[in-house]
Amino acid sequence: MSQVTDTINMFRNRVVGRTTSLFAHAPNPLERTLEYRGDPGLMGPGSVSWRVIGDVSSFFGGIRALLIQAAHPEVAASLREHSRYKDDPLGRLSRTSNYVTATTFGAMPEVDVAIGLVRKAHRPVRGQSHRGRPYAANAPQLAAWVHNVLTDSFLRAYMDFGPEPLSAIDQDRFVAEQAQVGRLLNAAPIPETAVDLGDWIVNHRDIGESPGMKDAVNFLRNPPLPLTVLPAYKTMGAAAAATIPKPLRKMLGVPKLPAALLAGRRTSAFLRWSLGNSPAWHIALVRSGAEIPAGMFLRTFEEPELAS
Repeated sequence: MSQVTDTINMFRNRVVGRTTSLFAHAPNPLERTLEYRGDPGLMGPGSVSWRVIGDVSSFFGGIRALLIQAAHPEVAASLREHSRYKDDPLGRLSRTSNYVTATTFGAMPEVDVAIGLVRKAHRPVRGQSHRGRPYAANAPQLAAWVHNVLTDSFLRAYMDFGPEPLSAIDQDRFVAEQAQVGRLLNAAPIPETAVDLGDWIVNHRDIGESPGMKDAVNFLRNPPLPLTVLPAYKTMGAAAAATIPKPLRKMLGVPKLPAALLAGRRTSAFLRWSLGNSPAWHIALVRSGAEIPAGMFLRTFEEPELAS
């Protein structure tokens, strides 16, 4: 192996280590997934969801979702009053990532566990927002806001920062696949097409500014992350914000910076080169017995410390 190749691999491994360390603050949700050989899970190998969430653009989608979710005052109040995201941001990031990983790539018993953990965590989350409205995290309407925004954000991020855009048919397939997760959470309503989903979010009658929204947005714009990853996060955050529809951006108070989308595309291309597709996608293919195309994965389930 040449010195140039060694240097490239060392650099790539450093990027992998820094990135995956952000998601290593909770147990791996697919640690025992190979015990369920032949189980395709909720989505399955032919799903659009495995393609979308297995791509690095999902990092951008996660940031985008957290920003938009804060636009609902009752959701924002529940975060402000019940979440430890300010004290343990990487723990919350890891737990959210694990939930998405398990429901997307997990075998059905792992999907059930992930849904059960969310329901249990949300059960005591109750209170009253600044505008005097009661909230309960397990209420179908609030669960729908959180779920639908997450689905829309993963889709929009893939369309802007993924390796290639999805057709209109595949966009609708992705939304319909993710709707299965929403129904398991008893969320309602759950739009089943990409256009309906986007319209439902932008025109939602209950969104508005709130103290919780300002807290969450300020935190997301300046999180206490290690200096080794903070510049990349800032780039991804600006790019994610640039994909938010203008009415929501104005409400949230996040700007659309010049060249943010271009910087986001370059960053996603670099991360794709460094990380490849998600090892969770790889292990799900192995578990389900599906064919694994050559060269599709740089990291595999045989490296458990990276399988996040």
